[in-house]
Amino acid sequence: MANPIFYFSSCLFLSIVIILVKFFHKVWWTPIRIQSSMKSQGIKGPSYRFLHGNTKEIINMISKIRSSPKEVLHHTFPIIQPHIYSWIKLYGMNFLQWYGPQPQLIITEPELIKEILNNKDRAYPKAKAPNYVKQLLGDGLVTSEGEKWLKMRKLANHAFHGGSLKNMIPAMIASSEIILQRWRHYESKEIDVFREFKVLTSEIISRTAFGSSYLEGQHIFDMLTRMAHIISGNNYRIRIPGIGKFFKTSDDIESENLEATIRSSFMNMMKKREQEAMLGNIDGYGHDFFGLLLEAYHDSDKTKKISVDDLIDECKTFYVGGQETTSSLLTWSVLLLAIHTDWQDKARNEVLELFGQQNPGQDSIAKLKIMSMVINESLRLYSPAAVVIRRVEREIKMGKITVPANMEVLISTLALHQNPEIWGEDVHLFKPERFAEGLAKATKNNIAAFFPFGLGPRTCVGVNFALTETKVALSMILQRYRFTLSPTYAHCPVEVLTMCPQHGVQVILQPYEPKLF
Repeated sequence: MANPIFYFSSCLFLSIVIILVKFFHKVWWTPIRIQSSMKSQGIKGPSYRFLHGNTKEIINMISKIRSSPKEVLHHTFPIIQPHIYSWIKLYGMNFLQWYGPQPQLIITEPELIKEILNNKDRAYPKAKAPNYVKQLLGDGLVTSEGEKWLKMRKLANHAFHGGSLKNMIPAMIASSEIILQRWRHYESKEIDVFREFKVLTSEIISRTAFGSSYLEGQHIFDMLTRMAHIISGNNYRIRIPGIGKFFKTSDDIESENLEATIRSSFMNMMKKREQEAMLGNIDGYGHDFFGLLLEAYHDSDKTKKISVDDLIDECKTFYVGGQETTSSLLTWSVLLLAIHTDWQDKARNEVLELFGQQNPGQDSIAKLKIMSMVINESLRLYSPAAVVIRRVEREIKMGKITVPANMEVLISTLALHQNPEIWGEDVHLFKPERFAEGLAKATKNNIAAFFPFGLGPRTCVGVNFALTETKVALSMILQRYRFTLSPTYAHCPVEVLTMCPQHGVQVILQPYEPKLF
């Protein structure tokens, strides 16, 4: 009996040794080797800490900055990304930081960023999404790669092309009318526009993309919002590789339950739409985004067909994207106009000159030049997406730096949008006139350094949808109301998927009464 026991014990011991060697190679030897290699090329950064990397430092910096409301300044970079803001000063424009044992190269040079995001050599695919993000968005348009991404991108392009977008404007107007009718109860009173715009953008994406209403899908939005907060709370929490398979936190369990319930809700939506199609109540499966997804799901051509998982993942992606980005943009735009009432008056005068007291016309929305300037400046100061992450597919030469495979490249949108060397010493001031001559001439020396919706082939597919929605809603608000910032407002921008106000944005509404001549 001794021999089998000895053999088993030896195998077990050897297996444990191999596991430990692999573990320490991943979390100690490889990070130290990469750190040394990058340092020899002039790329410095905070020292790697065993297992956690720099995440504890980052969490402490963010917690400290969030602990109290700030003076209403538009310098959001040190508030949202205090670690990157501080480390750029210490280590230079490009530096190395650690997300656990994963190295992240922070790049803030515009030319290198353009090279990465344009990705002509396909050397910079999307970074692998953390598990919580996967549960929220699945393997949808935001997270997928390769042929699958290309197939889903074509579907999304078809759903949001110019002609389709034009047909969505009446629904945007109708949704805005509903919100503005409710605002009558708040005239000369305080209202939290962040909360209001959450409802408005949910209603618009529900009507335009899913043929329903916010109330019909409210439980889905609520669950997706809860998942977004779970992601935010776990953003810099590092866990021992593989341990999640055996030990689940309360957030893990809640997130899995939410994911299952959301899936069930979308399956019910599918069945309902399929029944309507069978009864002939609609043309095909409908001509909205959901209808296009269902049509692709039922397609007999394997090259066009998508799975039920693909369909659900795209629904989640567009529910989240359709709400989060535009509600953030609308909220910060109203905050800026509430503070800078001279620009509010300029934007209102432009709206009244183009539309009078009528709803925005489909062909005139593109003529809103002053409003476009205001929106661009809002996007510059309060970028919805503060960071873009890519992965290095293979060892590559990036400028003068040799970057190893599997390194993550992190691009801070805020670092670029709020760099005084690019935008001038008044970079932290709200000055929409920067964009008076278009995007190309907004910066010093015409440096291309403005991409709130990304750049290159993976530019946000819904960018025109979001901008049109914002212009429609702002135009209709300006026609009816003047607004100023409430004394109760506490300035504290935070990042929860997109940049949003931790305590809302409270404004005082006053009915606008046009002057009679």
